Amino acid sequence: MNHRYNYQDILAASQRVDWRVEDLIGGDRRLDFTKPFMPEALARVEPLNFLTPREQVVLNQIRGHSYLSIFGLVEEFILPFVLDHARPQLNSDDHRTRALLQFASEEAKHIHLFKCFRAEFEAGFGMPCPVIGPPEEIAKAVLAHEPLSVAILILQVEWMTQSHYLGSVHDNQDLDPQFRRLLKHHWMEEAQHAKLDTLMVEALAEGRTVAERVRATEGYLIIGGMFDAALKTQTEFDLDSFEQAVGRRLDLAERTQLILQQHQANRWTYLGSGMTHPKFVEMLGNLCPEAEHMIARVAPAFC
Repeated sequence: MNHRYNYQDILAASQRVDWRVEDLIGGDRRLDFTKPFMPEALARVEPLNFLTPREQVVLNQIRGHSYLSIFGLVEEFILPFVLDHARPQLNSDDHRTRALLQFASEEAKHIHLFKCFRAEFEAGFGMPCPVIGPPEEIAKAVLAHEPLSVAILILQVEWMTQSHYLGSVHDNQDLDPQFRRLLKHHWMEEAQHAKLDTLMVEALAEGRTVAERVRATEGYLIIGGMFDAALKTQTEFDLDSFEQAVGRRLDLAERTQLILQQHQANRWTYLGSGMTHPKFVEMLGNLCPEAEHMIARVAPAFC
């Protein structure tokens, strides 16, 4: 593998990134509902020119709500997966064990943070916005697949997070500062999780034949297809929330255009931006050339 990741260094880096949920949300730390939450590179609301500027901000904020809510949902299956991966070798390498348990602890903290965010969002936005789920059922469906398939999916999510923050959030002064702060602290810990999951994929792939690695990649694509269908549902939820929030119903042509355009924006946000991340592509190539080629063929549909 073309990396120098090791459990000791990752653990040390994680321990330097030390924040508490209580330090980020609540009290006088409030969301500013006059500003967008999501970068346009992910939200893609500006092409919807039948919406007023204020309506575009409202849709952007709804997308921000679903963004952190979906991350919380995803982390609900990452948490047990990491614990299951750590358990068989608890006595083999102390740094490995501590790094993976730190990984799991941080994912639990993120779930807590995003639940707090949803409560604050609903209080400020004035209404709840539905999100796909329930998390337990999604976790059950994902974890039913073989571990290497799940680890590939998690690796895509981790590198996707890096791409989002560094590519379109970090220097974006147009976004609500409180939402940016939440994304920044999430990114700070996910930077180490991407390295840990690289090591997990590497360990799970060890000793596998090319055919087994291809099968695991096919399993990852099956899970991706499941999420793609769920993202279509989320797009419809967001449209319903938007119409309720702005107090008007779009006509049929506008609704159709919004669903098509926003579903593709969601596909890019949660699938395409991770599938095309150079580090993810590199790992696929290390698994086997066939895996890299499989993803390269389907990735354009999610961009």
